[in-house]
Amino acid sequence: MKNLISIVVLLLMLATQNKAQTVTDIDGNVYDTVVIGKQVWMKQNLKVTRYNNGTLIPIIKDSLLWTNNTTGARCYYNNDSSTNNFIYGALYNWYAVNNTNKISPTGWHVSTETEWIAAENFLGGDSIAGGKMKEVGTTHWTSPNVDATNSSRFTGLPGGCRSFNASYQFFRDNGLWWTATERDANWAMSLYFWNQFGGVDHNPGSKKYGFSVRCVRDLAFNGINELNLYDKIKLYPNPATEKISIEYTSNQEVQVDMYNLIGECVYQNKLLSDNKSVDITSLTKGIYTVIVSCPDWNKKMRLIKE
Repeated sequence: MKNLISIVVLLLMLATQNKAQTVTDIDGNVYDTVVIGKQVWMKQNLKVTRYNNGTLIPIIKDSLLWTNNTTGARCYYNNDSSTNNFIYGALYNWYAVNNTNKISPTGWHVSTETEWIAAENFLGGDSIAGGKMKEVGTTHWTSPNVDATNSSRFTGLPGGCRSFNASYQFFRDNGLWWTATERDANWAMSLYFWNQFGGVDHNPGSKKYGFSVRCVRDLAFNGINELNLYDKIKLYPNPATEKISIEYTSNQEVQVDMYNLIGECVYQNKLLSDNKSVDITSLTKGIYTVIVSCPDWNKKMRLIKE
């Protein structure tokens, strides 16, 4: 019986490892995913036009109608879906985010403020996490796109917003996302990335605003990965002087990133399954954060270099 259980667990683990790392919404839009800590996030902004029961999320272009509306709606920056939807996704008011018909794909939900904070903490705190979550360069972001490394692979984009008075604002300067966290009858919590800042701002926004949306996979889908992979990742020796070995049960190629205490990335490389050794002789003595990641999982560990 024990052998049978072991085989079943192994098959489930392999199925979880090998499945496509994407999620599809009710319209057929396909989103890549990225693991941050113990969370699985969408890598692109939501584009869906219908709730999960098939009900259409209305497009409101007219300014007066947008301002007076208190039900779920969507729009596109400057009312231009053909240009902006593919890259930046739709802008939704909070009434759509909170609709009982559900805006997220099955097995997913709109990210809460608590989940954003957990991701920020995993990446070193809100003062530097924005840079690690912003797309690199100025193809979409206005220069200077301060501290953008996208080391988390979240690939945050500056989709701007539509304000409560229906004006469109901050395109290419700010990425603004709703959370599922309500503040009061008129306000809910939102997140801001800026081209001039490498951190993350948390602010309440009028529920009438149109912001981007990112979804997070429900916890129930993570059990096999976390039980069989996450807790078995090891780094040794620690403390170390010349080389460290990173041990994990997956045969996949993994990404290794190291950060010093002020959040600077001092090492980036990929490890093949048959070579899990990292040369650290070039690092100065001190404490480093090591993030080991692949499409199925990632883990943050602390390294002491002597």
